[in-house]
Amino acid sequence: MNQADNDINQLIHDTRGPLNRISMQAELIKMVLENDMPKEKALVAVNKIIMACQDCSKSLQDITEFLQAK
Repeated sequence: MNQADNDINQLIHDTRGPLNRISMQAELIKMVLENDMPKEKALVAVNKIIMACQDCSKSLQDITEFLQAK
């Protein structure tokens, strides 16, 4: 595996973190809604999802820029 492949693999790995956070927070919202818990918990989770989506967008932009530089 060459350096370019390693770099792409690292960028993909970095994108998985925000995706995992999105999934976890969505599960939390589901539990809040199913169990009639305070909506504040859902709002906190929604804000975390929004931030993780922004992180994914940044990671995808990094991948795009890396591929364009090749």
